[in-house]
Amino acid sequence: MIRFERATKVYPDGTKAVHTMDLEIKKGEFFVFIGPSGCGKTTTMKMINRLIDASDGNVFIQGKNVQDYEIHELRWNIGYVLQQIALFPHMTIEENIAVVPELKKWKSDRIRNRVDELLEMVGLDPDTYRSRKPSELSGGQQQRIGVVRALAADPDIILMDEPFSALDPISREKLQNDIADLQKRIKKTIVFVTHDMQEALALGDRVAIMKDGELIQVDTPNGLIQNPANDFVKEFIGSRAVPERRVRQAKIGELSYAFQPVPAEFPDLPINHDASVQEAIERLKGKPALAVEKNGAIMGVITSEGMMEYLAGQLGMEEVR
Repeated sequence: MIRFERATKVYPDGTKAVHTMDLEIKKGEFFVFIGPSGCGKTTTMKMINRLIDASDGNVFIQGKNVQDYEIHELRWNIGYVLQQIALFPHMTIEENIAVVPELKKWKSDRIRNRVDELLEMVGLDPDTYRSRKPSELSGGQQQRIGVVRALAADPDIILMDEPFSALDPISREKLQNDIADLQKRIKKTIVFVTHDMQEALALGDRVAIMKDGELIQVDTPNGLIQNPANDFVKEFIGSRAVPERRVRQAKIGELSYAFQPVPAEFPDLPINHDASVQEAIERLKGKPALAVEKNGAIMGVITSEGMMEYLAGQLGMEEVR
């Protein structure tokens, strides 16, 4: 889908931001670039839509050199989400989302239907939010609009440059979960830049760790954790990333030791034992307990207290050692 062939970027002052990069990003892949500040991750991403041109080497999309695309054609087929959401303050939410479809001469009915579809996709009621201005939305809601605006014209590729870093931790985690769920439905090729290792491990199908303009290791999250290429990768991943990812991957059935007997009356819908701990945490919000079922039979009940003890134990592992 996207291929870097000895792609290099050298700035006029002699700074070499990206060194002869060879890399292929697959169609439908959620690919994450991460590394220290100034490592070249954002420069690399911007070479895809030619916000920055490579000094040497080539970048290809669908086998065609990006230099051979008409620039508007190239960028209209690449959605772009920034940390600074950059919604137009004088426009309504509908008008913000409709910018690229209008440039592509979509009919008004098609645009309106697309706006409604996208708002519903991110849990914002179209009748409530369509006519609001950005200033009337929370930071998390504005960032959702930034994401769906990038999706408005149904591009093949979405570039996301540290899109959640300015948000508070709760909003950030919610949006991370939302974008992961959204990707399961839309299956776009997403190139995501972050400085947060836990975010990279949680979202990426593959993660590229960069340093001084070079790729140090490209691997799946589990591959990075289990087989770090060198001490830099091991230290950059950090001690807490491994247990936190273990929590995200764990199944609720693995917590059977913490189950309690089922009360006589338990009207709430049970959760399957194969569901993730992350899903159970979401379902437990505002509830004292959650029934867990396996093959149609209730295994037991997990309480909020039991879940907190599990999380505390897992996330405290590195400190205890």
